[in-house]
Amino acid sequence: MCTLSNEPDWSREEKSIFSWQPSRSLLASIRRYQKFTKSKNPIFILLRMVAVLRHRFWSVITGADIPLNSRLGGGLLCMHPNGIVIHPDVEIGINCTIFQQVTIGTRNGRGLPVIGNYVLIGAGAKVLGSVRIGNYAAIGANSVVMIDVPDNHIAVGIPAVIKASVTNC
Repeated sequence: MCTLSNEPDWSREEKSIFSWQPSRSLLASIRRYQKFTKSKNPIFILLRMVAVLRHRFWSVITGADIPLNSRLGGGLLCMHPNGIVIHPDVEIGINCTIFQQVTIGTRNGRGLPVIGNYVLIGAGAKVLGSVRIGNYAAIGANSVVMIDVPDNHIAVGIPAVIKASVTNC
């Protein structure tokens, strides 16, 4: 069983001011919006509006649909954010990695996934419905997950089946 820290690794989201890192810029706009969202201070309201504009810009550049009010754990890493779609009410744990063309959302309008900590979701995967993806789990590329994935396990296939236990992180 993996014993990594339960603290977010914020360095996974860091970027220098003028570097071209669209996925990290998109996440930064979401984090900034969420930081200022509850304040009534006019300066923070202005900064929130700037964050909304930044989010729209980076959403177009990346081709990702990650809403401003998403519940994203710290240390999220979107390797290639093109085509990532996340329902705004999905919960994503800390230090997760999501590759391109991933969809995380509802199935038949009912239920939403809960993604644990340190989860890796491969390119093109779909996680749909009221499922729980355990800590340190992995979802294979192009898999369609509609079942719970236990901690430290791998899910692959269409529809996904649990194939193996992850032995090391």
